[in-house]
Amino acid sequence: MSGSAKAQRVRDPLHNLIEFKPTQLERTLWQVIQTEPFQRLRRIRQLGFSEFVFPGATHTRFSHSIGVFHIARQLMRVIEQKMGSDIDEHQRDVALAASLVHDVGHGMFSHSFEDVGKKLDFPMARHEQVSETLIRHGEIAEMFKELGSGFANDVADVLGRREPANLYESVVSSQFDADRLDYMQRDRLMTGVQSSGIDATWLMSNLEIGSVPVRADDEPSDNAHTLVLGPKAFYTAENYVLSLFQLYPNVYLHKTTRAAEKLFSCLIHRIFELIYGGHEEKTGLPVGHPIRNFAKDPSEIRHALALDDSVFWGALHMMVDAGDPLIRNCSLRLQTHRLPKCIDIGRRVSERETTDMNPEEKL
Repeated sequence: MSGSAKAQRVRDPLHNLIEFKPTQLERTLWQVIQTEPFQRLRRIRQLGFSEFVFPGATHTRFSHSIGVFHIARQLMRVIEQKMGSDIDEHQRDVALAASLVHDVGHGMFSHSFEDVGKKLDFPMARHEQVSETLIRHGEIAEMFKELGSGFANDVADVLGRREPANLYESVVSSQFDADRLDYMQRDRLMTGVQSSGIDATWLMSNLEIGSVPVRADDEPSDNAHTLVLGPKAFYTAENYVLSLFQLYPNVYLHKTTRAAEKLFSCLIHRIFELIYGGHEEKTGLPVGHPIRNFAKDPSEIRHALALDDSVFWGALHMMVDAGDPLIRNCSLRLQTHRLPKCIDIGRRVSERETTDMNPEEKL
């Protein structure tokens, strides 16, 4: 990162040069990046255990978040060009800020830890809950005060909604938003997969503002303005959808990654089980370790923020020597890359049914 007095710049492997201009908004967002909660994203991998399969997939939530802001700013320029003087500057700025901090609440190994937290009903393991708390209160909220007393709450409200409330929010969350446009390209680049490529430049150049029906349950539908793709981008849009679907089986749901996630889930569950049963010494973790602290008081946000990927990997050698055999087993498997094999249950059941059929049924 550059330390220029006028503009701050980030060299990014996907977008090349990302510049934070000396406007009030972007100066404030640069200061948000310097906060401890945002810097913590440097220690959380975007794709969790995917580096077990793709050695280059070591990119972080930090780089992704800055990339999302960069794309959101590009999308917002399209809106400004189309709307001219009708632009709502406050809603625009809120949406841009939301694009930067949308992932600030993610825990270690992101969705893997979140799945554990949901099963155990830990609110502070849910990244939405942590993000909202960080944005409304604390260091990030203090930075946002430069943009108005209610600015932080407006940003948190945008990220808390299931559906975008206006055109500007569709840049943050929609079927074609800055988040997807960044991670689809970034994950493909860093994993090295050759499929799932999209023509982002052509998609951007064919954006228009359109009105689409929005319907909730049985209520009458309302029309909402959002970014839509023009007719010249029809085939490119089709490829965009296909590329998104291809990323899931090829990268996000790869069987080796899933095996590592299952070991991690089993390991964390067992640690919490031992702590709640009064057998903390069997976990292999020392007194005061962040994982033990979180298990004892999972409602405290400072304990949630103390967890990141480096905390887990740094404790792995200790858990290999744990008194509990299950913790030892899971830890050693992760450490030595001896992951469990995946079994296609559907195929096994189908083969068993075919084998059990009598000769007449087979005919």
